[in-house]
Amino acid sequence: MAATIDYGEAIKGPSAFSGGFRRSFTLASAIARTDFKLRFFGSALGYLWQLMRPLMLFGVLYLVFTKIVHVSTGNHYPVALLLGIVLFTFFAEATSASVTSVMDRENMVRKIHFPRMVIPVAVVMLASFNLTLNLGVVFVFAFISGVSPSWTWLGLLPLLAILVVFASGVAMLLSALYIRYRDVKPIWEVVLQVTFYASLVLIPYETIRTSHPHIASALVCNPLAAVLQEARHVVVDPAWVSASSALGGATRLLVPAAITVGTFLLGLWVFNREAPRIAEEL
Repeated sequence: MAATIDYGEAIKGPSAFSGGFRRSFTLASAIARTDFKLRFFGSALGYLWQLMRPLMLFGVLYLVFTKIVHVSTGNHYPVALLLGIVLFTFFAEATSASVTSVMDRENMVRKIHFPRMVIPVAVVMLASFNLTLNLGVVFVFAFISGVSPSWTWLGLLPLLAILVVFASGVAMLLSALYIRYRDVKPIWEVVLQVTFYASLVLIPYETIRTSHPHIASALVCNPLAAVLQEARHVVVDPAWVSASSALGGATRLLVPAAITVGTFLLGLWVFNREAPRIAEEL
C-alpha cells in the first residue's frame, strides 16, 4: 500500500479577512493606535494641532454666518455649528484617508496572509479616536454656552455608530476602487466639498425649511444630514427639529437607514471581491 505524504495545512491565498474577523479587528486596532501615537510624536502641541482645524473653521464660519451674512439660526447655534463641523470632519477624515490607504500600505498588502480589510478599518478607527477627543471639546463648549447636561445626550451614541458604519462603507468602497481607478481621489475631493454644504452643517434645516420645505426634507435623506440633525436635537436643544420630524415621519427614516446599510454592504462586497487581486494591481 502506497504511503501518503502530509504536506500540512494548505496555504490560503490573499483575502479581505485572512485569519478571521477577530484577528483582523486586533490588527486594525493595533495599526490605528500606532498611527495615532506617531501622528503627534515629536510635536510640542500634540493633539492641539488635531483640534486646531475644526476650531479655526468653526470660528470663521460662525463669524461669517452670524456677524456678516446674518443667517437665521436656532437655539445655541454656535454649539450646533461646532457639533456639525466635528461630525463632518470625522467623515471627511475617515473617507479621504481611506482612498490611498491600501496603496500606502503596499508592504503589508504584498504579504499573502495579511487581511486586506484591516487597512480601511484602521483608517476609520483612527478617525474615531480623533472624533472622541473632539466631542469632548464640544461638550465642554456646550456647557460653557449654557447647554444643560441631559440624559438625552446618550442618544448620541447610536448616532455615532450609524455614522461609523456609513463612513466604513464609503471607506471600503473608495479604497478598493482607487486601486483600479486613480481618478477616485480628485473626484472624492469634489464630492466631499458638495457634501459639506448638503449636510446642513452651515445652514440649519430650520432655516431652509422656511423658504424651501421640500428641498430641506430631501437633504435630510442624506445619512450625514440625518445624523447631524438628530444630534442637534438630542445634544444641543430639543427645539431643533428631529430627523424624523424633518423627514415627515419616523417611517421615512428608512430612507437614510437604507442608504447607510446599502453603502456598507456595497463597500464590503466590492472590497472583498477586489482583495485577492489588490497586490497585482498596485
